[in-house]
Amino acid sequence: MEYTEITKESAKILLPQRPEQSNKGTFGKVLNIAGCIEYQGAAYLSSVAPLKTGAGLVTLATTEQVINNLAGNCPWVTFYPLRDYYKKCIASDAFCDLKNIIEKYSVVSVGSGLSDEPAIMAFVDDLIRYLNKTQKKVIIDADAINVLAKSEINTLPENSVITPHPMELSRLINTPLSEIQNDRIKYAKYTAEKFGCCVVLKGNKTVVCTKELEIFINTSGNSALAKAGSGDVLTGIIAGFAAQGLNIEDSAKLGVYLHGLCGELASNDLTNYSVLATDQINYIPQAIKTISGEQ
Repeated sequence: MEYTEITKESAKILLPQRPEQSNKGTFGKVLNIAGCIEYQGAAYLSSVAPLKTGAGLVTLATTEQVINNLAGNCPWVTFYPLRDYYKKCIASDAFCDLKNIIEKYSVVSVGSGLSDEPAIMAFVDDLIRYLNKTQKKVIIDADAINVLAKSEINTLPENSVITPHPMELSRLINTPLSEIQNDRIKYAKYTAEKFGCCVVLKGNKTVVCTKELEIFINTSGNSALAKAGSGDVLTGIIAGFAAQGLNIEDSAKLGVYLHGLCGELASNDLTNYSVLATDQINYIPQAIKTISGEQ
């Protein structure tokens, strides 16, 4: 099957420009819907990564308890409290809260660390059905993908990307994991066609399949990225590029390459064993310099 490799050269072409006459609005606003009491780190990682990538503003919409625990550690992020389900996670009727602010944002990311509580099912279902009626760029990850696997939704927002790892994709399309791993391109393409969206199938040689069913294979990355929180960082990076004006598919292609490069650069200093998700964020500036040719 034909595909195109995502390389340093192709990534450089996609890297968004940073005009001097600008303000935070120039570089976009991301609404990140993430986190629960068990997975507060996921909310942190997916909120800080877009800012480090260049987004102008990120708002984390989550429960009040998560906000209280995170606010002191990420003063760069703004917060919007959502009603909660017994202080565990976002409540099933919390979409009513989001209706007041969602129009202010050009990019919405959802899924990192939401949990598998039943309340999340109704919340994500309402959110996706609303976003289907908009032109917003949407990144759907992690627990939001798991909701889709149980939902009757069969069409995703026009400008959306889903970012499953192989097991999440297995649940989403009801296909054995072994079959997916044996033909990753085939199942990425099947999923893109089924849901009408861009698909990022994570793993070694991450596969990006566009809505038009074009296949791209990432050439960066290593085993340093096989660590909890890596997917949350990738979600944030893709959201950051989308906020700066790239279309969702170019954001995905550039995002997976930059993320992989962060793993390579971090492991050069820290070894493949010791790279944390926070290290991946810390190496975003060096990765951008490498892609742009500044070093």
